[in-house]
Amino acid sequence: MKYVIITPVRNEEKYLEKTITSVISQKTKPIEWIIVNDGSSDRTGSIINSYAKQFKWIRAVHRKNRGYRKSGGGVIEAFYDGYNSLSPEDWSFIVKLDGDLSFGEKYFESCFNKFDEIQNLGICGGDIYWVNNGQMYLEKNPSFHVRGATKIYKRECWFDIGGLKRSPGWDTVDEVYANMLGWKTRSFPELKIIQHRRTGGADGAWRSSIKDGSADFYAGYHPLFMLVKCIRRIFNQPYFLESIGLLYGFSRGYIKRTPQFDNKAIIDYLRKQQLRKLFFMDSIWN
Repeated sequence: MKYVIITPVRNEEKYLEKTITSVISQKTKPIEWIIVNDGSSDRTGSIINSYAKQFKWIRAVHRKNRGYRKSGGGVIEAFYDGYNSLSPEDWSFIVKLDGDLSFGEKYFESCFNKFDEIQNLGICGGDIYWVNNGQMYLEKNPSFHVRGATKIYKRECWFDIGGLKRSPGWDTVDEVYANMLGWKTRSFPELKIIQHRRTGGADGAWRSSIKDGSADFYAGYHPLFMLVKCIRRIFNQPYFLESIGLLYGFSRGYIKRTPQFDNKAIIDYLRKQQLRKLFFMDSIWN
Protein backbone atom coordinates (compact mmCIF):
# COMPACT_ATOMS: atom_id res chain seq x y z
CA MET A 1 0.00 0.00 0.00
CA LYS A 2 1.71 3.19 -1.16
CA TYR A 3 0.65 6.10 0.99
CA VAL A 4 1.85 9.60 1.75
CA ILE A 5 1.28 11.69 4.86
CA ILE A 6 1.03 15.45 5.23
CA THR A 7 1.17 16.91 8.74
CA PRO A 8 0.65 20.66 9.26
CA VAL A 9 1.93 21.72 12.69
CA ARG A 10 2.32 24.95 14.61
CA ASN A 11 4.01 25.16 18.01
CA GLU A 12 3.77 21.41 18.67
CA GLU A 13 7.12 20.85 20.42
CA LYS A 14 5.35 19.22 23.38
CA TYR A 15 3.69 16.41 21.41
CA LEU A 16 5.20 16.21 17.92
CA GLU A 17 7.79 13.58 18.79
CA LYS A 18 5.02 11.26 20.01
CA THR A 19 3.47 11.43 16.53
CA ILE A 20 6.82 11.00 14.79
CA THR A 21 7.65 7.98 16.95
CA SER A 22 4.25 6.45 16.12
CA VAL A 23 4.77 6.84 12.37
CA ILE A 24 8.36 5.59 12.44
CA SER A 25 7.24 2.44 14.26
CA GLN A 26 4.55 1.55 11.70
CA LYS A 27 4.73 -1.94 10.19
CA THR A 28 3.65 -0.36 6.90
CA LYS A 29 5.55 2.88 6.45
CA PRO A 30 4.67 5.78 4.12
CA ILE A 31 6.64 6.36 0.95
CA GLU A 32 6.86 10.03 1.96
CA TRP A 33 5.89 12.10 4.96
CA ILE A 34 5.91 15.86 4.67
CA ILE A 35 5.73 17.75 7.96
CA VAL A 36 4.81 21.40 7.41
CA ASN A 37 6.05 23.78 10.07
CA ASP A 38 3.41 26.52 9.94
CA GLY A 39 5.53 29.35 11.29
CA SER A 40 6.18 27.91 14.74
CA SER A 41 7.91 30.05 17.35
CA ASP A 42 9.03 27.13 19.52
CA ARG A 43 11.29 24.11 18.81
CA THR A 44 8.87 22.49 16.33
CA GLY A 45 11.01 23.37 13.31
CA SER A 46 14.22 21.98 14.76
CA ILE A 47 12.48 18.75 15.81
CA ILE A 48 11.24 18.24 12.24
CA ASN A 49 14.68 18.96 10.80
CA SER A 50 16.31 16.48 13.16
CA TYR A 51 14.12 13.59 12.06
CA ALA A 52 14.24 14.60 8.40
CA LYS A 53 18.02 14.14 8.56
CA GLN A 54 17.60 10.64 9.98
CA PHE A 55 14.90 9.35 7.63
CA LYS A 56 14.96 10.01 3.90
CA TRP A 57 11.19 9.58 3.61
CA ILE A 58 10.54 12.43 6.07
CA ARG A 59 10.69 15.91 4.57
CA ALA A 60 10.38 19.33 6.18
CA VAL A 61 8.55 22.32 4.75
CA HIS A 62 8.84 25.59 6.67
CA ARG A 63 6.40 28.49 6.37
CA LYS A 64 6.99 32.01 7.62
CA ASN A 65 5.48 32.99 10.95
CA ARG A 66 2.36 35.06 10.28
CA GLY A 67 2.35 36.09 13.93
CA TYR A 68 -0.89 34.42 14.94
CA ARG A 69 -2.81 31.14 14.81
CA LYS A 70 -5.20 31.14 11.83
CA SER A 71 -8.24 29.00 12.58
CA GLY A 72 -10.26 27.16 9.95
CA GLY A 73 -8.64 27.46 6.56
CA GLY A 74 -5.15 28.13 7.95
CA VAL A 75 -4.39 24.47 8.46
CA ILE A 76 -5.48 23.73 4.88
CA GLU A 77 -3.17 26.41 3.52
CA ALA A 78 -0.30 24.68 5.34
CA PHE A 79 -1.53 21.28 4.15
CA TYR A 80 -1.42 22.38 0.51
CA ASP A 81 2.11 23.72 0.90
CA GLY A 82 2.98 20.14 1.79
CA TYR A 83 0.79 18.65 -0.92
CA ASN A 84 2.43 20.79 -3.60
CA SER A 85 5.82 19.55 -2.39
CA LEU A 86 5.05 15.84 -2.74
CA SER A 87 7.61 13.92 -4.75
CA PRO A 88 5.89 10.58 -5.52
CA GLU A 89 2.90 10.62 -7.84
CA ASP A 90 1.96 6.94 -7.65
CA TRP A 91 0.47 6.96 -4.13
CA SER A 92 -2.74 5.03 -3.47
CA PHE A 93 -3.73 6.88 -0.27
CA ILE A 94 -3.11 10.34 1.11
CA VAL A 95 -3.24 11.04 4.84
CA LYS A 96 -3.89 14.30 6.67
CA LEU A 97 -2.43 13.77 10.13
CA ASP A 98 -2.12 16.13 13.10
CA GLY A 99 1.06 16.44 15.15
CA ASP A 100 -0.35 15.76 18.63
CA LEU A 101 -1.35 12.10 18.18
CA SER A 102 -0.02 8.66 19.00
CA PHE A 103 -1.18 5.23 17.86
CA GLY A 104 -0.15 1.59 17.57
CA GLU A 105 2.35 0.15 15.12
CA LYS A 106 -0.36 -1.48 12.97
CA TYR A 107 -2.63 1.56 12.77
CA PHE A 108 -2.20 2.35 9.08
CA GLU A 109 -2.08 -1.31 8.10
CA SER A 110 -5.42 -1.83 9.89
CA CYS A 111 -6.93 1.19 8.15
CA PHE A 112 -5.89 -0.09 4.73
CA ASN A 113 -7.50 -3.43 5.56
CA LYS A 114 -10.78 -1.57 6.04
CA PHE A 115 -10.52 -0.21 2.51
CA ASP A 116 -10.14 -3.80 1.29
CA GLU A 117 -13.06 -5.06 3.36
CA ILE A 118 -15.63 -2.30 2.68
CA GLN A 119 -16.68 -1.62 -0.88
CA ASN A 120 -16.53 2.02 -1.98
CA LEU A 121 -14.86 3.16 1.24
CA GLY A 122 -13.32 6.49 0.27
CA ILE A 123 -12.32 8.11 3.58
CA CYS A 124 -11.51 6.38 6.85
CA GLY A 125 -9.65 6.71 10.10
CA GLY A 126 -9.61 5.70 13.73
CA ASP A 127 -11.58 7.22 16.56
CA ILE A 128 -10.03 9.86 18.78
CA TYR A 129 -9.49 9.13 22.46
CA TRP A 130 -8.04 11.32 25.17
CA VAL A 131 -6.53 10.25 28.47
CA ASN A 132 -7.33 11.66 31.90
CA ASN A 133 -5.90 10.17 35.10
CA GLY A 134 -4.98 7.00 33.25
CA GLN A 135 -8.46 6.48 31.80
CA MET A 136 -9.22 6.60 28.05
CA TYR A 137 -12.28 8.55 26.90
CA LEU A 138 -13.76 8.43 23.41
CA GLU A 139 -14.60 11.71 21.68
CA LYS A 140 -17.92 10.66 20.20
CA ASN A 141 -18.91 11.52 16.67
CA PRO A 142 -21.20 10.07 13.96
CA SER A 143 -19.68 6.97 12.39
CA PHE A 144 -19.58 8.62 8.93
CA HIS A 145 -17.41 11.42 10.30
CA VAL A 146 -13.64 10.94 10.21
CA ARG A 147 -11.96 13.46 12.43
CA GLY A 148 -9.87 16.13 10.75
CA ALA A 149 -6.90 15.10 12.88
CA THR A 150 -6.63 11.74 11.12
CA LYS A 151 -8.12 11.36 7.67
CA ILE A 152 -7.07 8.78 5.08
CA TYR A 153 -8.33 9.35 1.53
CA LYS A 154 -8.37 6.74 -1.20
CA ARG A 155 -6.79 8.22 -4.31
CA GLU A 156 -9.90 7.95 -6.51
CA CYS A 157 -12.10 9.53 -3.83
CA TRP A 158 -9.57 12.31 -3.25
CA PHE A 159 -9.70 13.40 -6.87
CA ASP A 160 -13.48 12.90 -7.10
CA ILE A 161 -14.09 15.43 -4.33
CA GLY A 162 -11.37 17.76 -5.58
CA GLY A 163 -9.22 17.52 -2.47
CA LEU A 164 -9.79 19.64 0.63
CA LYS A 165 -11.67 22.93 0.61
CA ARG A 166 -9.75 25.94 1.87
CA SER A 167 -12.44 26.96 4.33
CA PRO A 168 -13.95 26.39 7.76
CA GLY A 169 -15.90 23.16 7.94
CA TRP A 170 -13.61 21.46 5.41
CA ASP A 171 -13.63 18.18 7.36
CA THR A 172 -17.42 17.92 7.09
CA VAL A 173 -17.81 19.15 3.52
CA ASP A 174 -15.35 16.56 2.19
CA GLU A 175 -17.29 13.66 3.72
CA VAL A 176 -20.72 14.93 2.73
CA TYR A 177 -19.53 15.43 -0.83
CA ALA A 178 -17.94 11.96 -0.89
CA ASN A 179 -21.17 10.33 0.32
CA MET A 180 -23.18 12.30 -2.22
CA LEU A 181 -20.95 10.88 -4.95
CA GLY A 182 -21.50 7.32 -3.74
CA TRP A 183 -18.43 6.85 -1.55
CA LYS A 184 -18.58 5.64 2.04
CA THR A 185 -16.82 7.40 4.91
CA ARG A 186 -16.22 5.73 8.28
CA SER A 187 -14.35 6.06 11.52
CA PHE A 188 -13.67 2.92 13.53
CA PRO A 189 -13.61 2.87 17.36
CA GLU A 190 -11.41 -0.22 17.43
CA LEU A 191 -8.68 1.76 15.65
CA LYS A 192 -7.64 3.88 18.60
CA ILE A 193 -5.77 7.16 18.33
CA ILE A 194 -4.69 9.09 21.41
CA GLN A 195 -4.93 12.86 21.06
CA HIS A 196 -2.68 14.42 23.66
CA ARG A 197 -4.37 17.80 23.50
CA ARG A 198 -8.16 17.68 23.53
CA THR A 199 -9.96 18.90 20.42
CA GLY A 200 -10.11 22.70 20.50
CA GLY A 201 -7.47 22.85 23.21
CA ALA A 202 -5.31 25.29 21.27
CA ASP A 203 -8.17 27.83 21.06
CA GLY A 204 -9.87 27.24 24.40
CA ALA A 205 -13.40 25.87 24.95
CA TRP A 206 -15.27 29.13 24.25
CA ARG A 207 -13.40 30.18 21.12
CA SER A 208 -13.39 26.59 19.84
CA SER A 209 -17.18 26.27 20.17
CA ILE A 210 -17.71 29.57 18.34
CA LYS A 211 -15.35 28.40 15.60
CA ASP A 212 -17.27 25.12 15.29
CA GLY A 213 -20.60 26.96 15.08
CA SER A 214 -19.23 29.22 12.34
CA ALA A 215 -17.91 26.17 10.46
CA ASP A 216 -21.33 24.50 10.71
CA PHE A 217 -22.92 27.62 9.24
CA TYR A 218 -20.44 27.71 6.39
CA ALA A 219 -21.01 24.02 5.66
CA GLY A 220 -24.75 24.71 5.37
CA TYR A 221 -26.19 22.94 8.42
CA HIS A 222 -29.98 22.99 8.63
CA PRO A 223 -31.06 25.49 11.37
CA LEU A 224 -33.38 22.92 13.00
CA PHE A 225 -30.60 20.32 13.13
CA MET A 226 -28.26 22.94 14.58
CA LEU A 227 -30.79 23.90 17.26
CA VAL A 228 -31.10 20.27 18.36
CA LYS A 229 -27.31 19.96 18.37
CA CYS A 230 -26.99 23.02 20.63
CA ILE A 231 -29.64 21.70 23.02
CA ARG A 232 -27.84 18.37 23.33
CA ARG A 233 -24.52 20.10 24.02
CA ILE A 234 -26.01 21.88 27.06
CA PHE A 235 -25.12 18.82 29.09
CA ASN A 236 -21.46 18.77 28.04
CA GLN A 237 -18.94 20.18 30.48
CA PRO A 238 -18.47 23.05 30.99
CA TYR A 239 -22.28 23.11 31.07
CA PHE A 240 -24.00 25.57 28.68
CA LEU A 241 -20.70 27.11 27.48
CA GLU A 242 -20.24 24.89 24.41
CA SER A 243 -23.93 25.12 23.51
CA ILE A 244 -24.02 28.91 23.69
CA GLY A 245 -20.76 29.20 21.74
CA LEU A 246 -22.06 26.93 18.96
CA LEU A 247 -25.32 28.86 18.71
CA TYR A 248 -23.50 32.20 18.70
CA GLY A 249 -21.03 31.12 16.02
CA PHE A 250 -23.81 29.72 13.84
CA SER A 251 -26.19 32.67 14.27
CA ARG A 252 -23.40 35.16 13.58
CA GLY A 253 -23.23 33.81 10.05
CA TYR A 254 -26.81 34.89 9.39
CA ILE A 255 -26.36 38.24 11.14
CA LYS A 256 -23.23 39.09 9.15
CA ARG A 257 -24.60 37.46 5.99
CA THR A 258 -21.46 35.39 5.72
CA PRO A 259 -21.25 33.45 2.42
CA GLN A 260 -21.78 29.72 2.77
CA PHE A 261 -20.12 26.91 0.87
CA ASP A 262 -20.63 27.64 -2.82
CA ASN A 263 -22.11 24.30 -3.85
CA LYS A 264 -25.88 24.27 -3.41
CA ALA A 265 -26.16 20.58 -4.32
CA ILE A 266 -23.89 19.59 -1.43
CA ILE A 267 -25.75 21.82 1.04
CA ASP A 268 -29.10 20.42 -0.14
CA TYR A 269 -27.80 16.87 0.30
CA LEU A 270 -26.40 17.69 3.75
CA ARG A 271 -29.68 19.22 4.96
CA LYS A 272 -31.71 16.32 3.59
CA GLN A 273 -29.54 13.88 5.52
CA GLN A 274 -29.87 15.96 8.69
CA LEU A 275 -33.67 16.13 8.43
CA ARG A 276 -33.80 12.38 7.85
CA LYS A 277 -31.81 11.94 11.04
CA LEU A 278 -34.16 14.19 13.00
CA PHE A 279 -37.18 12.22 11.81
CA PHE A 280 -35.59 8.84 12.62
CA MET A 281 -35.02 7.86 9.00
CA ASP A 282 -31.90 6.28 7.48
CA SER A 283 -29.18 8.84 6.86
CA ILE A 284 -25.41 9.14 6.85
CA TRP A 285 -25.73 10.33 10.48
CA ASN A 286 -27.00 6.92 11.61
